[in-house]
Amino acid sequence: MDFPAGEYRWLTLVSPEEPDAAQLVLEPNVHSATQAYQAALHADGIPISTFEADDLIAEVARLEKLGVKFTTQPADVGTAMIAVFDDSCGNLIQLYEAKSPA
Repeated sequence: MDFPAGEYRWLTLVSPEEPDAAQLVLEPNVHSATQAYQAALHADGIPISTFEADDLIAEVARLEKLGVKFTTQPADVGTAMIAVFDDSCGNLIQLYEAKSPA
Protein backbone atom coordinates (compact mmCIF):
# COMPACT_ATOMS: atom_id res chain seq x y z
CA MET A 1 0.00 0.00 0.00
CA ASP A 2 1.12 3.54 -0.64
CA PHE A 3 -0.80 6.38 1.03
CA PRO A 4 0.10 10.08 1.22
CA ALA A 5 0.87 11.16 4.81
CA GLY A 6 1.61 14.87 4.75
CA GLU A 7 5.06 15.45 3.29
CA TYR A 8 5.77 11.69 3.56
CA ARG A 9 4.10 8.48 2.40
CA TRP A 10 2.85 5.47 4.37
CA LEU A 11 4.31 2.41 2.63
CA THR A 12 3.71 -1.26 3.31
CA LEU A 13 5.21 -4.27 1.56
CA VAL A 14 3.77 -7.76 1.21
CA SER A 15 5.03 -10.94 -0.37
CA PRO A 16 3.63 -11.50 -3.88
CA GLU A 17 3.27 -15.18 -2.90
CA GLU A 18 1.14 -14.29 0.16
CA PRO A 19 -0.57 -10.93 -0.44
CA ASP A 20 -2.90 -11.42 2.55
CA ALA A 21 -0.05 -12.22 4.96
CA ALA A 22 1.75 -9.79 7.27
CA GLN A 23 2.75 -6.41 5.92
CA LEU A 24 6.07 -4.70 6.51
CA VAL A 25 5.62 -0.98 7.29
CA LEU A 26 8.27 1.47 6.10
CA GLU A 27 8.42 4.77 7.94
CA PRO A 28 10.58 7.88 7.53
CA ASN A 29 13.54 8.31 9.85
CA VAL A 30 13.23 12.03 10.53
CA HIS A 31 13.08 12.31 14.33
CA SER A 32 16.47 12.79 16.03
CA ALA A 33 15.71 10.02 18.56
CA THR A 34 15.07 7.48 15.82
CA GLN A 35 18.22 8.56 13.99
CA ALA A 36 20.33 8.12 17.15
CA TYR A 37 18.72 4.72 17.85
CA GLN A 38 19.33 3.53 14.29
CA ALA A 39 22.95 4.75 14.29
CA ALA A 40 23.70 3.11 17.67
CA LEU A 41 22.28 -0.27 16.60
CA HIS A 42 24.20 -0.16 13.32
CA ALA A 43 27.45 0.84 15.04
CA ASP A 44 27.09 -2.05 17.50
CA GLY A 45 26.24 -4.53 14.73
CA ILE A 46 22.72 -5.17 16.05
CA PRO A 47 20.08 -6.02 13.42
CA ILE A 48 16.91 -3.94 13.55
CA SER A 49 14.81 -6.77 12.09
CA THR A 50 15.02 -10.51 11.53
CA PHE A 51 13.35 -12.64 8.88
CA GLU A 52 13.24 -16.42 8.45
CA ALA A 53 14.56 -18.10 5.31
CA ASP A 54 13.70 -21.66 4.33
CA ASP A 55 17.16 -22.10 2.74
CA LEU A 56 19.57 -19.48 4.09
CA ILE A 57 22.49 -20.36 1.81
CA ALA A 58 20.31 -20.12 -1.31
CA GLU A 59 18.71 -16.87 -0.13
CA VAL A 60 22.08 -15.25 0.59
CA ALA A 61 23.34 -16.30 -2.87
CA ARG A 62 20.18 -14.89 -4.51
CA LEU A 63 20.45 -11.58 -2.67
CA GLU A 64 24.19 -11.22 -3.37
CA LYS A 65 23.46 -11.62 -7.10
CA LEU A 66 21.09 -8.67 -6.71
CA GLY A 67 23.87 -6.58 -5.14
CA VAL A 68 23.02 -6.98 -1.43
CA LYS A 69 26.12 -6.59 0.77
CA PHE A 70 26.31 -8.98 3.72
CA THR A 71 28.16 -7.89 6.86
CA THR A 72 27.95 -11.43 8.27
CA GLN A 73 28.10 -14.40 5.94
CA PRO A 74 26.03 -17.47 6.88
CA ALA A 75 27.19 -18.69 10.27
CA ASP A 76 26.17 -21.60 12.47
CA VAL A 77 25.08 -20.27 15.89
CA GLY A 78 23.93 -23.57 17.36
CA THR A 79 20.15 -23.65 16.97
CA ALA A 80 20.14 -21.70 13.70
CA MET A 81 22.17 -20.41 10.79
CA ILE A 82 22.24 -16.61 10.51
CA ALA A 83 23.45 -13.99 8.04
CA VAL A 84 23.26 -10.19 8.29
CA PHE A 85 23.09 -7.58 5.54
CA ASP A 86 23.09 -3.79 5.35
CA ASP A 87 19.85 -2.51 3.81
CA SER A 88 21.68 0.61 2.49
CA CYS A 89 19.36 2.84 4.57
CA GLY A 90 21.36 2.55 7.80
CA ASN A 91 19.85 -0.70 9.10
CA LEU A 92 21.22 -4.18 9.56
CA ILE A 93 18.78 -6.98 8.70
CA GLN A 94 19.28 -10.54 9.92
CA LEU A 95 18.14 -13.65 8.09
CA TYR A 96 17.97 -17.00 9.86
CA GLU A 97 17.25 -20.62 9.14
CA ALA A 98 16.20 -22.60 12.20
CA LYS A 99 17.78 -26.01 12.63
CA SER A 100 15.66 -29.06 13.31
CA PRO A 101 16.08 -30.42 16.84
CA ALA A 102 18.39 -33.43 16.94
